[in-house]
Amino acid sequence: MRRTIAATVRQEAESPDRPERLRTEFAFELPRGYVDESGTVHRSGVMRLATARDELIPLRDDRVRENSAYLSVVLIARVITRLGTVEDVHPGVVEDLFASDLAFLQDFYRRINAEGHTRAAVTCPACRENFAVDLAGGGRLGES
Repeated sequence: MRRTIAATVRQEAESPDRPERLRTEFAFELPRGYVDESGTVHRSGVMRLATARDELIPLRDDRVRENSAYLSVVLIARVITRLGTVEDVHPGVVEDLFASDLAFLQDFYRRINAEGHTRAAVTCPACRENFAVDLAGGGRLGES
């Protein structure tokens, strides 16, 4: 009987009549990590999909008006919902990220909002084999 119930649940979940749920949050792992004032390193986090409001509000920010490069700092701060145990991710937190982490988050933002996924096509430098990696994965690139 258990087997029948499990099969029924699986069939219902895979049914074409059921609308697919939109994934709105994506976990990530920073290459280096945010170091807070106490020296704690925060690497894991969650970024949500951006709304039109998220992209419009920063344009009113005086810091963005003075320096257009600051747009990505304000935008990234709006869409990160969690960064380790940091409860309030604001532009000051994003300013204190290592450049490699900011570049990672900018690419991650573009992938989930423009492309709808977190996969990246890569080529092995040794064998030239092409494959895809999930940037949201639990490990860092190059680690097994």
